[in-house]
Amino acid sequence: MHTARRLDRIEPFYVMECAKAADEIARSSACDPAQGGRRMIYLNIGEPDFGAAPLVKAAAVRCIESGQTPYTPALGLPALRKAISAWYAQRFGLAIDPGRIVVTAGASAALQLACLALFQAGDEVLLPDPCYPCNRHFLAAADATVRLLPASSEQRFQLSSAQVRDAWAPATRGVLLASPSNPTATSIAPEELAEIVDVVRAHGGVSIVDEIYLPLSYDARYERSALSLGDDIVSVNSFSKYFGMTGWRLGWLVLPPALVGPVERLAQNLYICPSTIAQQAALACFEPASIAEFERRRAELKARRDFIVPALNALGLKVPVMPDGAFYAWIDCSAHRPDSWAFAFELMQRAQVALTPGRDFGAADPERWLRLSFASSMADLQEAEARLREVLA
Repeated sequence: MHTARRLDRIEPFYVMECAKAADEIARSSACDPAQGGRRMIYLNIGEPDFGAAPLVKAAAVRCIESGQTPYTPALGLPALRKAISAWYAQRFGLAIDPGRIVVTAGASAALQLACLALFQAGDEVLLPDPCYPCNRHFLAAADATVRLLPASSEQRFQLSSAQVRDAWAPATRGVLLASPSNPTATSIAPEELAEIVDVVRAHGGVSIVDEIYLPLSYDARYERSALSLGDDIVSVNSFSKYFGMTGWRLGWLVLPPALVGPVERLAQNLYICPSTIAQQAALACFEPASIAEFERRRAELKARRDFIVPALNALGLKVPVMPDGAFYAWIDCSAHRPDSWAFAFELMQRAQVALTPGRDFGAADPERWLRLSFASSMADLQEAEARLREVLA
């Protein structure tokens, strides 16, 4: 059977390949208590351990029991679009027209819709290296060309306006950024982001900014949405991370007004509408008690960051830029091993600690880097640090 040539440009998602390997080791004698083993500690997947908030789970049950499960409009429940708009006003002081908000089947669907609506064969899009691999592959699936620009620790692993200006070519159509970023958990300085957007505008391009980790900022300096820069920004967001609804597969886009109709046509045909149950449940995310719970969790994640990053540095697993959001540490492991892929498998076997090697996240020296997710409990982080210290000694 012949497959489409676009698949040649889409690599496996190595994060998930490593997760499968970790699960295999977890079923082996290394993790069998009867044979002196110990459980696997998973610090490889970006999934908060908190789960959905109590009011959200209760709302889902009510939705099912009352039969409120028919299709919704492709753009999402009007009440949910209004609730998201009100949240932007409360959290960021932004007046976002609910008509510009499109509720999607996760941030992944949001990115797919945006890429399909904006790009085609022959178009080039600029991204930082390192970056989240699926962002590259959404562009490849739309037949666009990805151009990775190396972003060093000195620039917080983010693009600069000078880089974008210098790299812009006749085929370039825009940038796809993330602030805070996966895998580095670093944000773009507001003044730098404004300059990048100005460069893109001057060339008639589009700025897409993945903001799914923005509510999990730990530094007020970076806690500003790109939407404050104008209504021509495409912002991607999600209920997965801050709101704890990973498996519910619900996200949203904020679009320029002229893009809402085209994206609606795509959504109608690609998946009809997001999950009705997830949408009804997500309304409860904006209740005061839920917001208080999410803020408590944000403080807990910051405490985990403040423990694990100094601990990693002390072990010679250097984190060159302190994470200012999200729940990742981007680790330079070159002082211990030259190949992060082999090192990650060694740590799974010897320490029963699962981390993610840098292979997924770009082409600029990926064998030097590991990603650790501190979305797991403090107890797991403390145990993992002790095991790593034992192995690295």
